[in-house]
Amino acid sequence: MVLEVSGVSKAYGGVHALEGVSFGLEKGQFVSVIGPSGAGKTTLIRILNGSETSDGGQVVLDGAHMELARGRDKRALQKRIGTIYQDFALVDGVSALQNVLNAALPDMAFGPAVLGLFGRERREKAARLLERVGLSDKLDTPVRDLSGGQKQRVAIARALMRDPALLLADEPVASLDPVTGRQILELMQDIQRTEGLTVLMNSHNLALSQAFSDRLIGLNAGRVVYDGPVDRAGEDVIAAIYGEAPR
Repeated sequence: MVLEVSGVSKAYGGVHALEGVSFGLEKGQFVSVIGPSGAGKTTLIRILNGSETSDGGQVVLDGAHMELARGRDKRALQKRIGTIYQDFALVDGVSALQNVLNAALPDMAFGPAVLGLFGRERREKAARLLERVGLSDKLDTPVRDLSGGQKQRVAIARALMRDPALLLADEPVASLDPVTGRQILELMQDIQRTEGLTVLMNSHNLALSQAFSDRLIGLNAGRVVYDGPVDRAGEDVIAAIYGEAPR
């Protein structure tokens, strides 16, 4: 089991974003978290990548409890998770190669990090990853000059730079046109299958989630109302996910 989530809860003031969320991910799965706006999908991603802390429950990655990790152990766990964002979260004024290299900064000593001394091995790895995502001719191109789809490819390469076991994708194609969005998901699926990577994706797009996922996790009002194969999520299941909040 790559990831085990047990009883995770999160509230903002009196609003419960997540309530007792539990599920597990096996190595090599492509799983989509679906549900209406406000269901808790982004909060879940932020807890998993360490951007938010939960109010209760456990998150176990490769057998290690994330909420108990401190210092070097916590950084080692965070290295095992890569995240792709809807808005790309890139530095527009620098090159595609530099953006990918930036993923290595947390692993570097202070001096080399400040001076941008990444070394030949890291630079070669970043270039290989950009080639892997189809951007071998854009290494030195400033990100601001790239299309939305190309920016998301850079973001994927950056997420892979630290060799993650788990790739989180928070609405990765919501800002893209339908054709480009499908191409990005095809790339993610190919990487998932060839590299044995585990992918957990949040998506508002039910059709794309069904097309590219092995499994769906349905959230409604912060609770898991479905967790199972795509082909078992019939109209009744979809209605439960997107209908009224469970009572």
